[in-house]
Amino acid sequence: MCLDQVKTGEEVVIKEIPDDMAKTQFIRFGIGEGSSVICHTKVPFGPVVLRKNRQEIAIGRELAKTITVERSAHVQGKNG
Repeated sequence: MCLDQVKTGEEVVIKEIPDDMAKTQFIRFGIGEGSSVICHTKVPFGPVVLRKNRQEIAIGRELAKTITVERSAHVQGKNG
């Protein structure tokens, strides 16, 4: 699924960040492919706000549509 489809409060693992410039920016915030993040907030028609540790990072909706994620394994274990 893409990052823009994640529900608020859901924990996901970043699988692919296809844009190299975005990938570089994410790394500066300690987020890379394989990182686990929580969807903190989704602004209607606006950014997706992620939480990693104590940081909140706003990701533009168009960029979020290009980032591939999957639900976190330990969350899946709790729900099923």
